[in-house]
Amino acid sequence: MGTDIDRRTVKPRGVADPLGLYSHVMTVRPGRLAFIAGQVAVDEEGNTVGAGDLPAQTRQVFQNLERVLVGVDATFDSVVKFTTYIVAGQSVEEFVAGRTEVFARIFPNGDYPPNTLLFIDRLVHEDLLIEIEAIAALP
Repeated sequence: MGTDIDRRTVKPRGVADPLGLYSHVMTVRPGRLAFIAGQVAVDEEGNTVGAGDLPAQTRQVFQNLERVLVGVDATFDSVVKFTTYIVAGQSVEEFVAGRTEVFARIFPNGDYPPNTLLFIDRLVHEDLLIEIEAIAALP
């Protein structure tokens, strides 16, 4: 799963290093792309996980993303782009703490996909603090 994909990060000249755990550019030669809807911090029954706890919700979101990836015979090594939405007023440091913990496991070589981080007013339910969507390259 995810091993037959030509997925490469690029470090462009004249651009400052990324401000966090992401790359500016990733190229891919996919057979197909999977566009994964934004995942939120709910368990298999649809119950919110980690109410009021952004790091806990971040971990749950990545667990849900992993399950979706497995469903299309992919892994995090297949991901070529994330878009992250955090409810305004939440601490970016809390998000970074949760994501750093997850990324140590899913991207141990530091080959992080590009990520766009957006602060928004709210998500579909008031108790949800984060949503992350992904694009993955499939072999």
